[in-house]
Amino acid sequence: MAVLETNITEYPLISKGKVRDIYAIGDDKLLLVTTDRISAFDVVMPDPIEDKGKVLNQITLFWMDMMQDLTPNHIIATNVDDYPEPLHKYKADLQDRSVLVKKAAPLPIECIVRGFITGSGWSDYQKTGEVCGHKLPANLKESDMLETPLFTPSTKADLGDHDENITLERAAELIGEDMMRKVEKLALDIYSRARDYAKERGILIADTKFEFGMLDGELILIDEVLTPDSSRFWPMDGYKPGQSQPSFDKQYFRDWLIEIGFNKQPPAPHIPEEIAAQTRAKYMEAYKLLTGSELQV
Repeated sequence: MAVLETNITEYPLISKGKVRDIYAIGDDKLLLVTTDRISAFDVVMPDPIEDKGKVLNQITLFWMDMMQDLTPNHIIATNVDDYPEPLHKYKADLQDRSVLVKKAAPLPIECIVRGFITGSGWSDYQKTGEVCGHKLPANLKESDMLETPLFTPSTKADLGDHDENITLERAAELIGEDMMRKVEKLALDIYSRARDYAKERGILIADTKFEFGMLDGELILIDEVLTPDSSRFWPMDGYKPGQSQPSFDKQYFRDWLIEIGFNKQPPAPHIPEEIAAQTRAKYMEAYKLLTGSELQV
C-alpha cells in the first residue's frame, strides 16, 4: 500500500517536504517518515510511487551503518516497536519507512560531491570551464569521470525554489573555514567509499548530496544518504561518456516529464501506471544491487 502522506495527531507535524513528513517527538527527537511522494524539478507529483519511501529509508540506513567509523549519525531507532507508545498504532504506515532520530541543528549548506561531470555541473563547465570555483581540464565530455571527486556545496532553497551552487569561499562564509574543511573531507571520504563499493556491484555514483548537522558540539550525518533521490546512480554496463546516461535514479521519471512537455511548474500531471511501475522497478533494482537482497514489502 502506497503512503502519500501521514496524519499522526499525537505529535506536531513540523515539516512536510517533497518526500518527508517530519514530526517533533518532544524537544530533542524527531520522527522522519519517508513517504512515497515523488518530486521532479522541485514540483511534487499528485501520485505516489509505491514502496519508494521504503527503498529510500532502507538504503539510507544501509549506508549510515557502513559509514559509522567515519561519522556518527542521528539514528535512535528504526523499528516502530521501539518508538514511543502513541506511534505504535501507526505501524502499518511507519514500519520500514521511518526513523526516530536525535534532533540536530542542520548546517545551512548542501554538501554535494561530484565524481562525474553531469547535471548542473556540466552546464556550469560548458559556460565557464569551472564547477563551483573548481577549474577543470579542457575538453571534458558530458558524463566523464573526474580525476578527483569535487566538493561543490550549494545553498538550501525553500520548498519550490532551486538550490544554488556556491564556491568553497562562500560556504566558508556561511559555516566557517574550519567547519567547511571538515565537511569537505568527510563528504569526500564517504563518497569515495560508497563509489568504490557501488562500482563493484555495477553502479556508478555520479554525484550525491549529503546533509550534516551539529549536536552537542559534534558534527553528525543526518537526513538521507546516497539514495536514488539524493544521488545519480548510473548502470556501469553501457556507460559511455559524451552523452547523458540511463540511470537508477529519478532521471527516467524526469525524462518522461520532459518528453510530455511538462513546464516544470505546478500543477503536475498524473503519472500513468506504466511510468509509475517502471520508476518503482528502478528504485527496487538499485536497492537489490547495493544491498544484495530483495526489499521486503
